[in-house]
Amino acid sequence: MSSTLTIQPLAPKEPDATDGELLSSADPRQHLAKLYADYAKLVAWFASRLLNRPEEVEDVVHEVFLIAAENLPGLTEPPKIRGWLKTVTLRRVGRRLRWARMRARLGMAPGSSEMVELLVADPGASPEDRAALSELLVVLSELPVELRIAWTLRYMHQEPLEAVAELVGCSLATAKRRIAAAQQRIQRELGDD
Repeated sequence: MSSTLTIQPLAPKEPDATDGELLSSADPRQHLAKLYADYAKLVAWFASRLLNRPEEVEDVVHEVFLIAAENLPGLTEPPKIRGWLKTVTLRRVGRRLRWARMRARLGMAPGSSEMVELLVADPGASPEDRAALSELLVVLSELPVELRIAWTLRYMHQEPLEAVAELVGCSLATAKRRIAAAQQRIQRELGDD
């Protein structure tokens, strides 16, 4: 009897759209402080769904807000800020994943056994579900970065296909191919039908 593991995308609440005036009129320090206060949890949540270790998530959050500090004049419209931050986060995560893979090839990186499944598992998950998630995370860590990110956005973040394509910067057809290729490898490795 096989149980189905449910991965719940519990994103932080969207900041209040009325903050646009404060963001456009604030001095740079206040502007950045407001952005961080409103969106740091979102960036951390998004990065944690793609990375394996909490310290990497913290680093990505800091990197994203350093980049945001350089782009403050353009970050004044709350509806657009979320997408921009997700895109920057995704690029920083992709870069980290590629570097981690390179370090692993050179024998300089910790193994995939350091996965932190609590970052994505339902707190009420059974030991069998946690084991299944751990196996999935190992398989995901071995996928090429482009496949891993596309699959994770689609199935762990439950992003629509169009959003996956936009976030990873490719066509809809390419996003579908990446997701399908990742799914094939996952099914092959885990023996799921």
